[in-house]
Amino acid sequence: MYCGDYQIQGTIFPAPNFNPVIDAQMLGGALQGIGCEKDMVIDILTQRCNAQRLMIAEAYREMYGRDLIMDLKENLSHHFKDIMVGLMYPPASYDAHELWHAMKGADMEENCLIDILASRSNGEIFQMKEAYLMQYNNDLQQDIYSETTGHFRDTLMNLAQGTREEGYADPAMAVQDAMVLWEACQQKTGEHKNMIQMILCNKSYQQLWMVFQEFQNISGQDIVDAINECYDGFFQELLIAIVLCVRDKPSYFAYRLYNAIHEYGFHNKTVIRILIARSEIDLMNIRRRYKERYGKSLFHDIKHFASGHYETALLAICAGDAEDY
Repeated sequence: MYCGDYQIQGTIFPAPNFNPVIDAQMLGGALQGIGCEKDMVIDILTQRCNAQRLMIAEAYREMYGRDLIMDLKENLSHHFKDIMVGLMYPPASYDAHELWHAMKGADMEENCLIDILASRSNGEIFQMKEAYLMQYNNDLQQDIYSETTGHFRDTLMNLAQGTREEGYADPAMAVQDAMVLWEACQQKTGEHKNMIQMILCNKSYQQLWMVFQEFQNISGQDIVDAINECYDGFFQELLIAIVLCVRDKPSYFAYRLYNAIHEYGFHNKTVIRILIARSEIDLMNIRRRYKERYGKSLFHDIKHFASGHYETALLAICAGDAEDY
């Protein structure tokens, strides 16, 4: 897939000469023998794509009459367990799992809601809502409604509808929308907050590109700076996340990873979530953006902050090159 002038690429691809029965057998030996062979688990699960892992889980169940995810949970611990179990979920189920735990866990994790809902396509949101209902017997939008408040909630609810226009761009409308955004940044009433989120949640990416350009022409200011000045809290963070995702998703995730690693003292949940969720989509591009923007490679920073089998697993997904060491 191409985006602008570069190819979108993950770091994990389908393994050639794949045999789920052999992999299941090896995993059974690694997990059920005396002492868990963690390196074997990493080697197999990080070097297979998600569809292949699901086939391994199926073969594992047929062979041992056991659930591979349950066995991983029983034999592994801490963040290492989180990452290996996370790899076993289909993408939509993983998003659903993360959203559920972000809302229903001990601490509400607004940043998880922002990361996922600001960045997913209509199709991804539709599948995520189906998975959420299947896994938790709850409606995602109802949970968002009951667990969040204010304009932050309104914006999340709007994003969770998954009804963004696609592929349509109208220059005349872009000028109008830019004027509305500019006014919303001046007035800051509830109604204006509503108008700004309606534009950012519903217009197509192509349209918003033009809107942001027109906003710059009208106000002499970048839209991100304007939002930063006008609004605060999670509402502000969510609006900015949407703008950054429209402009360049890999840059957005590079920024989130850098913050998770450096600002929050290696926020494990965020690092794990982004690496797993983007591993087959654009993690290679995220790595490039990270290096360009921050000077150090993502591989280097993970190596510096993580340790043990957890570090090995993260680095295997990150898939560093020789120059990254």
